[in-house]
Amino acid sequence: MPGKELLSQNEGFKKAWKLFVSEGTIEKELIRDVIAYSWLRSKLHGVDPLDEKIDVILSDEEFKERYKRFMPFIKTAMPFMHSLRKIVENTGFIVRLTDKDGYVLECIGDSSLTAEYGNLNIYNGCNVREDVIGTNAIGTALEIGQPIQVLGAEHYCKQYHNWTSSACPIRDEKEQIVGVLSTTGPNEKVHPHTLGMVVAAAQAIEKKMKLEKINKKLDMANKHFYAIMESISEGLICTDNKGVIMDINFFARRFLGLKEEDILGKNIHAILDKKNYDRIMRRINKGKKYEEEEIYFKTKKGKSISCIVTVTPILERSTNEVEGVVFTFKESKKVHSLVNKIVGAEARFTFRDILGNSKDIKEAIRIAALAANTDTTILLLGESGTGKELFAQAIHNESPRRKNPFVFLNCGAIPRELVGSELFGYVEGAFTGAKRGGHPGKFELADGGTIFLDEIGDMPLDTQVNLLRVLETKEIVRIGGHNVVPVDVRVIAATHKDLKKEVELGNFREDLFYRLNVMPIKTPSLRDRKEDIKVFVDYFIEKFSKSMGKSIKGIQESFYRGMINYNWPGNVRELQNVVQLVVNMVEDEEILTYKHLPSYMKSSNMPKGIDLTEGLMTLEEIEKMAIIKTVQEVGGNLALAAKILGIGRSTLYRKIEKYGLRYVSK
Repeated sequence: MPGKELLSQNEGFKKAWKLFVSEGTIEKELIRDVIAYSWLRSKLHGVDPLDEKIDVILSDEEFKERYKRFMPFIKTAMPFMHSLRKIVENTGFIVRLTDKDGYVLECIGDSSLTAEYGNLNIYNGCNVREDVIGTNAIGTALEIGQPIQVLGAEHYCKQYHNWTSSACPIRDEKEQIVGVLSTTGPNEKVHPHTLGMVVAAAQAIEKKMKLEKINKKLDMANKHFYAIMESISEGLICTDNKGVIMDINFFARRFLGLKEEDILGKNIHAILDKKNYDRIMRRINKGKKYEEEEIYFKTKKGKSISCIVTVTPILERSTNEVEGVVFTFKESKKVHSLVNKIVGAEARFTFRDILGNSKDIKEAIRIAALAANTDTTILLLGESGTGKELFAQAIHNESPRRKNPFVFLNCGAIPRELVGSELFGYVEGAFTGAKRGGHPGKFELADGGTIFLDEIGDMPLDTQVNLLRVLETKEIVRIGGHNVVPVDVRVIAATHKDLKKEVELGNFREDLFYRLNVMPIKTPSLRDRKEDIKVFVDYFIEKFSKSMGKSIKGIQESFYRGMINYNWPGNVRELQNVVQLVVNMVEDEEILTYKHLPSYMKSSNMPKGIDLTEGLMTLEEIEKMAIIKTVQEVGGNLALAAKILGIGRSTLYRKIEKYGLRYVSK
């Protein structure tokens, strides 16, 4: 609307304003509905339309705090405010930016206007809401949530009747009003396109705010991605669909001994052998994931390191074509260590778990404890069931390797042709049935820890040759492969055989025997330490009673004597099985006696006819019973009875008198 037309129309606004102020009447033909409703709100708020000075202004401290809070909004809006200012330059217009509460945050324009037109609440910190200064473009725009132009006498307060203001709310991405942009100038200089320019500038601010929000999220996502890449304890390499490396994280750089400038922009085949590279790229080009498989990376020094790798293609959504590839990997030995922990490849027992007070067992423990603190190869010698694995675990747990894997292999429990692959692993295609990607052996799984080779006397001769080389070089080569893998493993071997004799028979290599026999430790048989049998009996009865939910009321001496008198060819393992059987068969709250022993143990312990099932007896009672039974069996022939009993005839006569048994010889 041209300025002259506005001046003419403004007379009608003044007439309507005077009528409303004096009589409270709305002249609808002269005033717009949106202005009429605003006047009514202003009146309800108690705003004085004739007041020439309305001061609602923030203190300097309050303004600084509010300005700081809206700083991102202000920074976004300021370039557009200056552009708008240039358009209306030299026309006496002021460009303002307020927050959502109506406080002016920025004001640019002609500072002489207030001197000419009086206090207009237009500068920083002033409030221009409707409830403060009545109808005005900014305050009314905040109320109705839409752009508006307020012309001359449409303002509720008389001091603004020479001004025309245009304002447009600015909304965030959630459509919430964050502030208002406005221009204010003299009535005679207003232009019909002024409101359109303000609306366009406000919309531009909104778009920029949304873009900044998106860019901030993208920037934050990039920072998070970078932080994750650099902090994870896995190697991470990103390439394009041709295999050119675009990014590589700190772990991968350190692991491969590379700097970013060494590898960025190069093809990944620079750090992969050709066989692995070709296999991976074939699958990736088909859009398939290459998951948890073993490949070898090449370091800067040319060394090959086995890694467990997952390769994931990045697909373009619309075409499903491969756009890039992400490689994640861990060193195989780290994965093996984790697997060992999960599946229980660790030692549970210590020297405190080895029972017994006999001289032989204490000496064996003493030697084993000394050996534990060295890295010497140990050879455990002893019959089956004497606790060789218990000693091996205790040695590992006493050693500096205690936090690393303890791996067990019974060389006599697997087919002879598989012993080598179990120990040293194999590569893909090494033999019929070999797992794709190959498989690590026990030595690789035990890296940093201890490997316990039980029944080593049953190890095939060809495997003995490879084992000797590993002990000497601390390196293994998988069956069918060429890569040399360094291993740091402490070897504990065990056997029930006489290895010297096996060497003489040609069943065991002499050089391997001497390599293993650096620190021999003999685990004593149970019959050589019978004073420990009672300890084992009490321990296993308590253990199995608890597991079976039974209560053993007591144990008679006859039960202990029966256990002690037995020869125990199966050693502690057999004793454990016997006690488990007894506890399993006995009634709850029962007392264990000689009668509860297995029949094969009874017959091997006592002469025929002697019954110890009736409870505890003294030696004299046993002797008396033996004399009675023997004399009766030989029909009273005392000379023969004495011979059978292993005593002299005169001694027999004396004992018969002692026990009052003269009747038995009659």
